[in-house]
Amino acid sequence: MISYAECSARERLALVVDAGTFQEWLPPAERLTSPHLAQLGVPSSFDDGVAIGRAKLGGNDVFVAAQEGAFMGGGVGEVHGAKLVGLLRRALRDRPAAVLLLAESGGVRLHEANAGLIAVSEVMRAVLDVRAAGVPVITLIGGANGCFGGMGIVARCTDHIVMSDVGRLAMSGPEVIEASFGVEEFDSRDRALVWRTTGGKHRWLTGDCDALVEDDAAAFRDAALQAIGAAKPVTPESLESEHALLAARLRMLADVEDGDEATALWSRLGIPEAARVPDLDVPAVRALRLA
Repeated sequence: MISYAECSARERLALVVDAGTFQEWLPPAERLTSPHLAQLGVPSSFDDGVAIGRAKLGGNDVFVAAQEGAFMGGGVGEVHGAKLVGLLRRALRDRPAAVLLLAESGGVRLHEANAGLIAVSEVMRAVLDVRAAGVPVITLIGGANGCFGGMGIVARCTDHIVMSDVGRLAMSGPEVIEASFGVEEFDSRDRALVWRTTGGKHRWLTGDCDALVEDDAAAFRDAALQAIGAAKPVTPESLESEHALLAARLRMLADVEDGDEATALWSRLGIPEAARVPDLDVPAVRALRLA
């Protein structure tokens, strides 16, 4: 077993796709860096924190992108976002079997706020265009930085989400919530609370991810293989269903005190002995929802 969380972006790509098949576009040798970071005197990366290209997965042609969490937390800036958009637009032209997004991001870089926000919106639009063309977009989440902010929205725009139990997915990160509303609202140092409300087990039990796997690169590969060819059409009906699901959750939690939301939601979704969920291993948690 090789920990997916402990791998770099390119190490993950090498382990998830067929061995030796990844062909990188705009590699570090191209020295494609962010002009905004340079103007601010902030260190840059020659790939702007994301590796993109094509590969094979189970013999199928796929396009891939992997965010590097070690560079600015995987934050999205103008160049970073442009590389993702370019990959997705090429997918519209070449029609691979799938597009894989190996997401690890704290969201938009504050250094490039407006440019980063525009980039994320363009990525969202490109993802939906690719899905509408019948090419499934699969997101893998298992990095130490999680998938937050704009990339959290992008992930929920894709066909399939695969998460490990150590992965995290949300709109706002714990530190952002705490900074905005105070520690009484959300204590980012309470790791049990963080994973109980944003972690892979929670997202699996609430239906926000399609596969829950161990922190193992081979497990992510197997889940991605299973998702190929299973595109989900984007229709007004599917969007209305998603909105209805979210509204129902809010109604379920209307009378719950702060801090108990996750456990209460699991219980009201019919999960037996909900308080034990954080202590269960991945197979046991999978069995709870499948039951």
